[in-house]
Amino acid sequence: MSYVANVTGFILRGSIITLQLYAVTIIFSIPLGMLCALGKISKFKWVNKLIGIYTWVFRGTPLLLQLFFTYYGLSVFGIKLGRFQAAAITFILNYAAYFTEIFRAGIESIDKGQYEAAKALGMNYRQTMSRIILPQAIKRVLPPTSNEAITLIKDTALVAAIGMGDILRAAKEVLTRDFKVTSFIIAGIIYLLLTSIVVMIFKKLEQKYAIYE
Repeated sequence: MSYVANVTGFILRGSIITLQLYAVTIIFSIPLGMLCALGKISKFKWVNKLIGIYTWVFRGTPLLLQLFFTYYGLSVFGIKLGRFQAAAITFILNYAAYFTEIFRAGIESIDKGQYEAAKALGMNYRQTMSRIILPQAIKRVLPPTSNEAITLIKDTALVAAIGMGDILRAAKEVLTRDFKVTSFIIAGIIYLLLTSIVVMIFKKLEQKYAIYE
């Protein structure tokens, strides 16, 4: 038991990086995705095209490749980033691209008659979006957003490829040292616990926004 406790403690120290990266990505990618979604449905065609190219690139290429480009590739152009900085920028831009399409689909799923009704009540565009459209859209996008939030926990393991000491890297170090798979089992349990917490949070949010259906 002492061995398991020691290994668990070591891996949990690696979880600090995982949780920090997760928090930064969620905090910045969701608002960025929302802004881009609003931009993509705006009347300005150049904004639509620019955001379209952005989502096409980041959704169409592997996250690991993007991570390598940010950390290793940008240094060729004289832009040197720390490991955490590179990972944070990459994950934020990647997940914001997915959130953009999720939020865009949610907003466009709202019946057009509600825009007309809001206009008849004298509401401007900002009031219509904030009071009528977005609350309903949030309810509809919660399930796919939850899926992305769960996937993010697992994707953070990719940072081990650039030498960051996350959960997976800590587990691999123990395996290399002791030649026991115990570390991988513990890491798997930690990932399962983290994803379970995310699922519980989104279930609470779905219950909260159920009034908009």
